[in-house]
Amino acid sequence: VQLQASGGGLVQAGASLRLSCAASGRTFSAYIMGWFRQAVGKEREFVATISGSGETTYFADSVKGRFTISRDNAKNTVYLQMNSLRPEDTAVYYCAASNRGFISTRTSAYAYWGQGTQVTVSS
Repeated sequence: VQLQASGGGLVQAGASLRLSCAASGRTFSAYIMGWFRQAVGKEREFVATISGSGETTYFADSVKGRFTISRDNAKNTVYLQMNSLRPEDTAVYYCAASNRGFISTRTSAYAYWGQGTQVTVSS
């Protein structure tokens, strides 16, 4: 599966952004989808994940209550709605797909990665 992330940008603290990740292929609903981020000089970290049906989601503590993840299997797209953005949310955001059948916060569980989209939050 090929992934294309979009929706990043430069915003002020407290603003919102919605990231999208469009996937190729006809079996999108079979994939667990995740969002990760990587700030300059830091390791890539887990942000959120969603099951194939969309019924199960899980978030990093740092974004819980501010970010939501959703998917539209008819459109082969997963979304990350980011509210109340903070400067520490600044990073390149990556979407990823896993065919392991269970949600995971580990980067090693995801075999397919998009190219990343930059999110910059100014104070």
